[in-house]
Amino acid sequence: MYDYDLLVVGSANADLVIGVERRPAAGETVLGGDLAVHPGGKGGNQAVAAARLGARTALLARVGDDAHGRLLLDAQRAAGVDTAGVLVGGAPTGVALITVDPSGDNSIVVSPGANARLTPADVREATGLLRASRVVSAQLEIPLETVVEVVRNLADGSRFVLNPSPPRALPAEVLAACDPLIVNEHEARVLLGEDGASGEPADWAPLLLARGPRSVVVTLGAAGALVCDSSGVTRVPSVRVDAVDTTGAGDAFTAALAWKLGSGAALPDAAAYAALVGAAAVTRRGAQESYPTAAEAEALGERGGDR
Repeated sequence: MYDYDLLVVGSANADLVIGVERRPAAGETVLGGDLAVHPGGKGGNQAVAAARLGARTALLARVGDDAHGRLLLDAQRAAGVDTAGVLVGGAPTGVALITVDPSGDNSIVVSPGANARLTPADVREATGLLRASRVVSAQLEIPLETVVEVVRNLADGSRFVLNPSPPRALPAEVLAACDPLIVNEHEARVLLGEDGASGEPADWAPLLLARGPRSVVVTLGAAGALVCDSSGVTRVPSVRVDAVDTTGAGDAFTAALAWKLGSGAALPDAAAYAALVGAAAVTRRGAQESYPTAAEAEALGERGGDR
C-alpha cells in the first residue's frame, strides 16, 4: 500500500513574471508591465497540479530560508501537498525570470539557487518517501546526480516519470527507468542530436524509445502529443482553447499523466487526460494558480474545449 500517489522530486522557484508586447531580441531592451511574483519551479508546479486533481502528493525539494521560500511552502500546503520532504536553507530560493507576450508564449531564465543544493544525500535520507510513493516524477532543474540517486532508490513496483528540462544528455540507467520520458519538441531535438535535426516528430518518438526508456511522450503544444512504447506510436489530439499564458502548462501535463498512469490508465488514455489538464491551464495566467481541479478539467472535456 502506497501512502502517496505521486512524489515529485525537483525544483521550487519564485516566478518573477513580466508581460511584454514582444519578447526582446539579443541586445534589445523592451518595456513591460508590472512585475508579478508567483510560486513556481517545475517540481513545485507538478506537485500543486497533481494535488489540485486529487492525487495524494508529496514534494522533495530545497528552498531558501527567505521570503520566496516561505511563499513556495505556503502555496504547496494550500494545495494539499505534503511538504515534509521540503528542505530549507543552503542558498537563496531559486528564481525564474519570465517574459510573457500577448499570445501567451514565454521565455524563461532560471537561477537555480537552493535547487542546486538538493543532493544525492538528501535523496538517500528521504528513502521513506520514495518507498511510500506509487509514482515518482523528476525534472532537470536539480542536479543530474540527484536524479540518478532517485532512480537508484525507487521502490519495487513504482513508476518513474522524467521530463528532462532543461535538456541534457542522460545516463543509460536514468533512461532505462523512464516510463515515460516526456519531452517537448525542443527537448526531443536536444536529446536526439543529429538524429533529431530532420524528420517529423512522429519519427522522433521511436528514435527516443531506442535510446532506452520504457515509453516516450512527445508533447506538441496545440497539435497534441505522441505516445510511444513497444506497441508503436499513437497520436493524442489536443483540446482547443484560447491560450492566455503557457507558463507551467507542460508541468500540469506531466503531473496529470503521472497521476493517471499510477491509477492504472493506459499510456494513450493518460496522455489524453494530461492534454485536457494542460489545455485548461493555459486559459489562465500564471503557473500554479492556473491549474484546474479534476472537476474543472472534466467540464472542459465535456464542452470539447473552445469551439
